[in-house]
Amino acid sequence: MRSTISGYTRLPKIHKFSVAGIAATGAAVVAVAVAPHAFAAETASAPASAAAVKQVAWSADAFGETQQDALEQHTAAAVTAAKADAGKAQAEKERGEKQAANRSTERKAIEAKPAAPAAPAKKSYANNVDGWISESLDILRAKGIPASYEGIKKNLMRESAGNPRAINDWDVNAVNGVPSKGLLQVIDPTFKAYHVEGTSWDIYDPVANITAACNYAADKYGSMDNVNSAY
Repeated sequence: MRSTISGYTRLPKIHKFSVAGIAATGAAVVAVAVAPHAFAAETASAPASAAAVKQVAWSADAFGETQQDALEQHTAAAVTAAKADAGKAQAEKERGEKQAANRSTERKAIEAKPAAPAAPAKKSYANNVDGWISESLDILRAKGIPASYEGIKKNLMRESAGNPRAINDWDVNAVNGVPSKGLLQVIDPTFKAYHVEGTSWDIYDPVANITAACNYAADKYGSMDNVNSAY
């Protein structure tokens, strides 16, 4: 029968049962939400044959995504570490190559550096009149003292005949106790006064005797070349 109340329609019997079931289900859900402990106790007292429902924290899809994220993070970290190692290895290689290049450049510079010029060999002179005159002339030229080979030799041969140990023991100088000595017959005071630096202080030394005598002649006569007799 239909209701006589305006806006209201009577539900068939089957619909009544449906509504009642929905209401009961809703009430049960509310009861569980309000009293979870009671629900848990009731579940515990349920027969052992009843299948227990285990709560799953993550779904399979969520677990797979988590594992995939972890794998990707691990892979990314490994790639980053590998790049860092490769960068260090490359830097070490470049540093080693640079050091090797620097050593090579330094070695080439050393090899290319010209050797210091060798000191000129000391000039040798014959141990005779010609050699003594030649050596004396080189010293005289270095000191700026005028003389010539011919001027020296003509006076040397007249004074001592080329004997470096010649000594005059009869002239006035000898009488005064200062005899003339050596190739150019020089007395001791004159030899000491006109001695040329770089030569021996021995009045009988041939080169020292010639050089001192020429220095004296240059001072008194302008040059040994101007001496033609005892001086």
